[in-house]
Amino acid sequence: MLREQGIRPRLAVCKERVMSKSSMLSFTLTMPNVGSWNGKWSGEKYLYAIVKNMGTSKKAEELTKDLVGGYYYSFGDGWCARVSVEKITPSEARVIRRKSSGFCGYEWMVKSIIRNKKIIVEIRK
Repeated sequence: MLREQGIRPRLAVCKERVMSKSSMLSFTLTMPNVGSWNGKWSGEKYLYAIVKNMGTSKKAEELTKDLVGGYYYSFGDGWCARVSVEKITPSEARVIRRKSSGFCGYEWMVKSIIRNKKIIVEIRK
């Protein structure tokens, strides 16, 4: 009926294109305690982040809620790492992935947080 009158129906435009309601988490690495000679971390001006898609199940949603927060790990030599975990949207995930400089070799911390809900060193046998 609208087309007959020369009026095009407007499509609802969504700001985010979400394929599913998956839970996405951002893991961001910082070094709040620095044991270097000048008290600075050479990587502090960069973003070190990993985005994980946790899935769409209720179990994944519960795990996502449990993981949000801050986690610390002391290396025992004056250095301390902090991994901040936040729930994010798909558009935020794209920006973080684009701007991230990786995770500085500390991906094992993210795996430990997901498995153990804390950062622990897992010894291989």
